Amino acid sequence: MKLYNTLTQKKEEFVPIEPGKVRMYSCGPTVYNYFHIGNARPFIVFDVLRRFLEYTGYDVTFVQNFTDVDDKIINRSHEEGISAKAVADKYIAEYFKDADALGIHRASVHPRVSDTIPEIITMVKTLEDKGLAYNVDGNVYYQVENFPQYGKLSGQNIDDLEAGARIDVNDEKRSPLDFALWKKAKPGEPFWESPWGKGRPGWHIECSAMSRKFLGETIDIHGGGQDLIFPHHENEIAQSEGSCGCPFAHYWVHNGYININNEKMSKSKGNFFTVRDIAKHYDLEVVRMFMLMAHYRSPVNFSDALLGQAQNALERLYNAKYQMEYLIDHTATTDPSPQESAWLQDLPKFKDQFITAMNDDLNTADGISAIFELVRSANSFLNDASSKVCVQTTLDLFNELTGVIGLAQKEKQDDLAAEVEALIQKRLEARKAKDFKLADAIRDDLLNRGIILEDTREGVKWKKA
Repeated sequence: MKLYNTLTQKKEEFVPIEPGKVRMYSCGPTVYNYFHIGNARPFIVFDVLRRFLEYTGYDVTFVQNFTDVDDKIINRSHEEGISAKAVADKYIAEYFKDADALGIHRASVHPRVSDTIPEIITMVKTLEDKGLAYNVDGNVYYQVENFPQYGKLSGQNIDDLEAGARIDVNDEKRSPLDFALWKKAKPGEPFWESPWGKGRPGWHIECSAMSRKFLGETIDIHGGGQDLIFPHHENEIAQSEGSCGCPFAHYWVHNGYININNEKMSKSKGNFFTVRDIAKHYDLEVVRMFMLMAHYRSPVNFSDALLGQAQNALERLYNAKYQMEYLIDHTATTDPSPQESAWLQDLPKFKDQFITAMNDDLNTADGISAIFELVRSANSFLNDASSKVCVQTTLDLFNELTGVIGLAQKEKQDDLAAEVEALIQKRLEARKAKDFKLADAIRDDLLNRGIILEDTREGVKWKKA
């Protein structure tokens, strides 16, 4: 597999530190609200990367954190009159609801900042002892100029960054580039005891500490959105590598931005949407399809029209799946014919196309195209006379490939099926009674609900539009 490495700015063959095993970290949400559509993209992308690595035989340990110590959480706790912990607990629970609806698997570990304070303090103290951090009245800062490699991820150098940095005469930092590792406690804020007094962690240190705690000093893959390259991931490198003197991550993988109707997403522009907002109008599996129809590094434009296209594409996958399940239940033929045997021998080409696409820097767009090639071939070849073996083999491959990207995994709803079958029977009885007005009304009603009826020699079949 090849992955585009932000650190080297080129595609590289993926070679894990330990054969057969992958240690992977991705930045998770700050839990003060429902997560927005921009957050959803990396959550989905790195879920698929993890799935594909596991599919190809790797044992993956995947860590995605929860930032539960942050100014935004503290502000929300004051607004709602509850503790910061209560705010974090509430929105972690809400995160899992939306993540489940997006088809995102649980990470191997979901650590919280508040549970990693001892490790954070240890790392900050190590940096201080090595001359990479300094204490100013309980605030501890990383001294960027003492880490010569600073800027290597974002492709910037310290001199240029210092020239463009904002200078604040009241700033207690030695350089405007220096960043907080530990913050002195303010009244009304949660705090922990430390060698520098009561305080709480800075934002960047948390990921370095949590990654090391659960994955070790050097990991295989670190992921996140493009917006995190600088300064967050740049600072993570400075902290992690400065404290241990070893590489932090071998591969840095970043997804592209999301625009809303060709404009940058912004609360001030009124085009800021949480995933929960989208769920009022679309099944969130549609959002997953939308995200994966583009290459993860490409910018994507989020719009109602494009969501509609994704919804139609997802429906085609489900229609193909349900049609094959129908054929398996209704065909009487068990053994494949010679023609089917030849077709089955050709079937693995779709799997090969899919794997080739995914191995090329996780190209889900081409991977989905390979699945649709399988669907088109199955739709034209399979019919009521097909053998169970032929249909089942095709369905198994379909489920295998869609399972890797987490699409079309839902089973047909029994309650919907029962309701539709009952209306089909009512329509048949109406036609027998020559009550064509009622029969047409039933068909129109089902059509309005997205159900298409097909009159065949074997009886009435139905599918979702």
